[in-house]
Amino acid sequence: MVVRGPVVVLALLGLVPVVLWPDSAGAVAAAWLTGVALLVLLDVAVAPSPRSLRLERAPVPQVRLLEETSTTLSVTNPGRRRVRGVLRDAWVPSAGAQEPTRHPLDLPAGERRSVHTSLRPTRRGDRPAVGVTVRTHGPLGLGGRQRTTPVPGAVRSLPPFRSRRHLPAKLAQLRQLDGRSAVRTRGQGTEFDSLRDYVEGDDVRSIDWRATARRQHVVVRTWQPERDRRVILVLDTARTSAARIGDEPRLDAAMDAALLLAALASRAGDRVDLLAGDRSLRARVGSGTTAGRSGLLHQLVTAMAPLEPVLLETDWSLLAGAVTSLTRRRALVVLLTPLEPAALEEGLLPVLPSLTAHHRVVVASVADPALEQIRTGTDRVEQTYAAAAAEQTVSLRHRTALALNQLGVTVLDESPEDLPVALSDHYLALKAQGLL
Repeated sequence: MVVRGPVVVLALLGLVPVVLWPDSAGAVAAAWLTGVALLVLLDVAVAPSPRSLRLERAPVPQVRLLEETSTTLSVTNPGRRRVRGVLRDAWVPSAGAQEPTRHPLDLPAGERRSVHTSLRPTRRGDRPAVGVTVRTHGPLGLGGRQRTTPVPGAVRSLPPFRSRRHLPAKLAQLRQLDGRSAVRTRGQGTEFDSLRDYVEGDDVRSIDWRATARRQHVVVRTWQPERDRRVILVLDTARTSAARIGDEPRLDAAMDAALLLAALASRAGDRVDLLAGDRSLRARVGSGTTAGRSGLLHQLVTAMAPLEPVLLETDWSLLAGAVTSLTRRRALVVLLTPLEPAALEEGLLPVLPSLTAHHRVVVASVADPALEQIRTGTDRVEQTYAAAAAEQTVSLRHRTALALNQLGVTVLDESPEDLPVALSDHYLALKAQGLL
């Protein structure tokens, strides 16, 4: 049962007879309010039931974080009476439902209407709908009925991929390595491309003496970067990835770095695989064939979107086994995990020798820029203690990085803004030297 605003106005009008007949003011007021209550009850009784309406939600398109999309709700009136009222499409706050979320409803018998609600998600992942509340009005406009119905629906908010702005510059470097620009890389560790005549400035180490003897003039070999190599991205979704750096978890910053490297490597003709997990495997994506590589980025962001950190320790034996099951060939394995000494020394270090024996391993960690600020703050006693704790944290991270280096692992410990670029530059350096 719903009581509407006009009831208040109607009740206040009862002051008029009370003023006109002050001797029996109490009886007049009671009679007036009783009449108003009877009218409200009558209006509620004849109001159409919200249960009679059929509600259907169309699939909500995926959208990048903080970008706008919309959801469409179809309302059908299968009855014989006209339905007037208000409909509210409610979502969780992080779905970012934009006003107006309340829509006027005027639905003749046997007809259908569509209402649209704009959404701008403020958190990555699947943001569900809460329910649809329908309030129908009686013919007098004094009261009505209300019912909330769960109508399934969710908007998937994809990782924003902020490091995309660096992709054109990295692709330009890749084109230089690939020989599609004026520069062609020559030397050891690359794949043979073709022979051409020697020109001044060429590296004498590229001279092909057998071909020179046959052609009676000096020719050199040209080389192109290695292709069809394997890049395996391992995304740690355990408790250490839940720590917030600025306004977002470490996991989101690691995803950003992984997306830039995946986009670059797929353009370079390499195969890219993603494994995400902690105590269990949460996501697995592979580029597979050339046809699969074209949609790799879409597959990656779709698989990453629902991932959330869990308050568990990572089972690195499980993830290492998943890497081994992907390929027996040598690959570049990028472990996107925080450089937390306790977690890595107990979980990762024991399984690293089995990975480094067959693959080139990189640990990409998201560093907290606030640590550097805290280390320099010594104006007050509280700041001095905080600076000492920050200094100890940095020292332990350096010790862990050194231990990883001794096992043949490259460690990249950068801020969220710098890690994608550092990881891509490292990949390009390996590509140029033919070390993948």
